[in-house]
Amino acid sequence: MHWAPLVNVMTPGWTAAVEAGAQCTANFIYYDGTNVYIGQAAHCSGTDGNTATNGCTSHSLPVGTPVDIDGASRPGTLVYNSWLTMQSLGEKDADTCQYNDLALVKVDPADVANVNPSVPSFGGPVALNTTGTTSGEEVSSYGNSSLRLGLSPLSPKTGISLGDSNGGWNHTVYTVTPGIPGDSGSGFLDSQGRAFGVLSTVAVAPLPASNGVGDLSRELAYMHAHSSFGAVNLVPGTQPFVPAL
Repeated sequence: MHWAPLVNVMTPGWTAAVEAGAQCTANFIYYDGTNVYIGQAAHCSGTDGNTATNGCTSHSLPVGTPVDIDGASRPGTLVYNSWLTMQSLGEKDADTCQYNDLALVKVDPADVANVNPSVPSFGGPVALNTTGTTSGEEVSSYGNSSLRLGLSPLSPKTGISLGDSNGGWNHTVYTVTPGIPGDSGSGFLDSQGRAFGVLSTVAVAPLPASNGVGDLSRELAYMHAHSSFGAVNLVPGTQPFVPAL
């Protein structure tokens, strides 16, 4: 697959809207040998409001919903949603229900040539993290919320992870600045530039201003095991990872 140079192209950090008033940030680029997908959080297509975070009980727009993508000539299509998949399976594990928060948006073929998988500001991802994060480990992310009013210097975020919790499904992170509404779905890189998570929640207690980041390796493993997207995998960035100073 040929990826265009990182100039005037769509990358992780796209802003995607699935309905009027709903906005999220794309995380990483995925590919199955035929189709190109951008990742977002499953809750970005939720219909029960911001407080509905349990994917096994919360409602969502259906697969097939058009998704407007900033910079794209045509809408993408919501093709996978972990919430809908878990509900169809009758998933009962509490941690999986709470933190399995991944969706795929298929890119229209007309826009594929303008896709680059590199993360703005940081480069990478260099690979998928399958081992989790450690307490105090430096992490990086790029959020594109419209609530920043176009102040792009606030989009790159760095911080630390407090490590894994909830059976490895969650990473609690602190960043400067913290993720805000509209950053949901954005991707997180570990200290080596590996993709490890997807921004899922903004915490107000017990750790104010922290973010809950769902574990990407578990989210992808669940998708591979329980959907028709078993061949979809993370695409490494074309730009080298540059850790934050």
